[in-house]
Amino acid sequence: MGPNTVTATRIYKGGESHRLAYEMFPHVGLLKTYSADKMVPDSASTATALLCGVKVNQNTVGVDSSAKHKDCKASLNPKAQLDSLAALALRAGKSAGFVTTMRVTHATPGPVYAHSAARTWECDSDMPTGTEKCKDIARQLVEDWPGRDLNVIMGGGRQGLMSNCTGTPSDPISSWACSRSDGRNLIKEYKADKQRRGLKYSIVSNNRELKKFNVNKTDYLLGIFANEHLRYESERDKGPDGMPSISDMVEAAVKVLQRNSKGFFLMVEGGNIDMAHHRGRAKVAINESSAMEEAVKLAVKMTDEKDTLIVVTSDHAHSLQINGYPDRGISIFGTTGPSKYDNLNYTILSYGTGGPGSFQYSIETNATGGHIVRKDPNKVDTESFKYEQVSAIPLDENIHGGVDVAIYARGPYAHLFHNVHEQNYVFHAICYAANIGSYSIGNSLEINVAIYMTTLLTLVGFSL
Repeated sequence: MGPNTVTATRIYKGGESHRLAYEMFPHVGLLKTYSADKMVPDSASTATALLCGVKVNQNTVGVDSSAKHKDCKASLNPKAQLDSLAALALRAGKSAGFVTTMRVTHATPGPVYAHSAARTWECDSDMPTGTEKCKDIARQLVEDWPGRDLNVIMGGGRQGLMSNCTGTPSDPISSWACSRSDGRNLIKEYKADKQRRGLKYSIVSNNRELKKFNVNKTDYLLGIFANEHLRYESERDKGPDGMPSISDMVEAAVKVLQRNSKGFFLMVEGGNIDMAHHRGRAKVAINESSAMEEAVKLAVKMTDEKDTLIVVTSDHAHSLQINGYPDRGISIFGTTGPSKYDNLNYTILSYGTGGPGSFQYSIETNATGGHIVRKDPNKVDTESFKYEQVSAIPLDENIHGGVDVAIYARGPYAHLFHNVHEQNYVFHAICYAANIGSYSIGNSLEINVAIYMTTLLTLVGFSL
């Protein structure tokens, strides 16, 4: 959800002069997203920076830069393992959890609870030979602290949590994601752990169950709604057996977490913004960004600015571009022009990099030789959710962009986000605001935090 995604979302939802809900927050800054070893980062390293306060190596989760990618031994060093905001909140007696439209073991939620030298080590099937001493990320979520004590865990990734999952047309097994093969069912193990400790818990798997679970009898909520990532908002089954929206999950999460009078920490990730950009489908990405804004609106409505810090930011950008010079009031997914070079219109949105569908050129020959011809976008439906915008550089898929991303904040200590910051600064500012970790001063101030990201939305709630 880089700056151009935010601008396009604003135009999509209300026009050029519109303001999104988080754009009306009183405090705004910028974050530098580079990682310890890359100018342009991935989601694991940036999420670790935001959630754990340290810039780390590409593709690593919850470990500092002494752990290189795929170095299992280094990741087991206690000095390399980083505490997350969720872990510090739990230590302070607050509740903590996360909501994501991705697999619950994916790159952004992973640093909430896991320490791994590789973001791809999500389940046993993807653990390479020689890493037997390292746990896969799914096992860390269910077996280890702080994962086993998180009060809210919601997202996808069933096939990495339990063996022998079955797919359906609306929720297929993904060949892209790790499928558990050790015969274990970590969802059943989660249930057994809560029963053994006498804890109040609920496990839900679809819209019906999410709406009907008893909040007043739930201190721990596990919701796994898909075998892989949750479906795009434009594609998901909204019926009783279908998958919830990001707003549905946020509503349930906040209700559970607000039961703790000492406050809470909640991380909310709209990861399908990123997934759609990777596919080069700008309209899907902008629609997912729109859904994230609705979740922010709901969080604002459900909390009080006097005792809840809400932070909205992104872990990184993409290479989306908004091209000149379209008239005001036309669709952001339309075309403008024509180009003075080839006399064809071009899409308002395009990408710097893209997959095979973004290469929209061909070679035509005539009596004078061959020449490159660009596909005319006016002859296809650029308003379709399936349409892939043209890109400058053809790759296997769209890849991330390295520009600074915006951060928006409201609530207690929101003024701490006011400048051009290093991305890992966010962790320290939230710790200071919430009186947790090394910034704890032992007074009576209690705070709730929520971060919305990838957008990332982080909610922190205070009790004064």
